[in-house]
Amino acid sequence: MAMKKKPAKFADMSINQRIVVLRHNLKMTQKKFAEKIFLSTSFLASIEIDQKKVLDRHIKLIVSAFGVNEGWLRTGEGEIFEKDVTPDYKIAETTEVFKQLNPFFQDFMLDQMHKLLEYEKKAKKETGKQPSNEVQ
Repeated sequence: MAMKKKPAKFADMSINQRIVVLRHNLKMTQKKFAEKIFLSTSFLASIEIDQKKVLDRHIKLIVSAFGVNEGWLRTGEGEIFEKDVTPDYKIAETTEVFKQLNPFFQDFMLDQMHKLLEYEKKAKKETGKQPSNEVQ
């Protein structure tokens, strides 16, 4: 997921405001974001408007669920996302979809994933960097 560089202003925001920024970066509704971290939508809304305090357990859930850099979330310093970390919600969603497929399509999906991995490795070897997610 290619994310824009963080503006310096993140350090001037509250953690509550950075959660709003994160949710917008992920293009998630409050409902979907709250579900991923086991909160009610109303509680998340209260966090986002600084009516509720962000607890350590909320931070740990956000970091784990979305692959967020804990330092950025706490202080606004550094990159928003950890590099080379697959957020838990992507793994869970992939697993859920996979389970619903019949065995023929499960095999097909696995084959395609292996091909994508080989393509990515080849592209990285040729260019020295990960393939872009931009459409050409």
